[in-house]
Amino acid sequence: MGTLIAEDLLLLLLDDETGALAASDRIRPLLGGALLIELALAERVVVADKAHLWSTPKVTVVDGPGADDPLLAAALDTIGTKDRSAQDLVDRLGKGTREALLARLTERGLIRPVKGKVLGLFPRTTWPATDRTHEARVRERLHGTLVQGLSTDERTSALVALLASIDHAHKVVDRGDLPAREVRRRAEEIAEGAWAAKAVRDAVVAAQAALTAAVVASTAATAGGS
Repeated sequence: MGTLIAEDLLLLLLDDETGALAASDRIRPLLGGALLIELALAERVVVADKAHLWSTPKVTVVDGPGADDPLLAAALDTIGTKDRSAQDLVDRLGKGTREALLARLTERGLIRPVKGKVLGLFPRTTWPATDRTHEARVRERLHGTLVQGLSTDERTSALVALLASIDHAHKVVDRGDLPAREVRRRAEEIAEGAWAAKAVRDAVVAAQAALTAAVVASTAATAGGS
């Protein structure tokens, strides 16, 4: 069975050596957005047009066979229970997804859990890599797209769009002499490009909006507690 976009994304955000997770404060909407985009690519969901100026576009399930992957099947069930905005769904779909994906990647032998303590007091689990073969292939595709400027497929473009939404695309490839700003520019071009159908584009925009909201909320909470 192939990996989900969300699984590839999580592998890229985990440090291979230390097992620490980057962008942990935004991981829930990020992974939820990845699931929504995966379903949009499979033509299982669409984002409806606004009914009027002040309404919020809702996501609906497209009739078809159930998803084989249990995470995608659960996501479809969540979407099908009630009409919700894409931005709302991104957060809902992300709930518990990190833990489920970490368990799956561990079962496949790609990572392993290492339990420790921060400052010798607070329990912490990290997830260093044990088999980097698949991740290396993903990084190779990203390198071709972001550094070499090669054409790419929809799934890689979706992955680039998600990485760009947290300003991380330039951190997952070997840039060589290429400046980080140039990789950022290419990632943004792909994220905003015409590579996807409307449903996928709407899902990408929803994920980006949810991530922006998460950053604003986190910043406000930090300021309020200082």
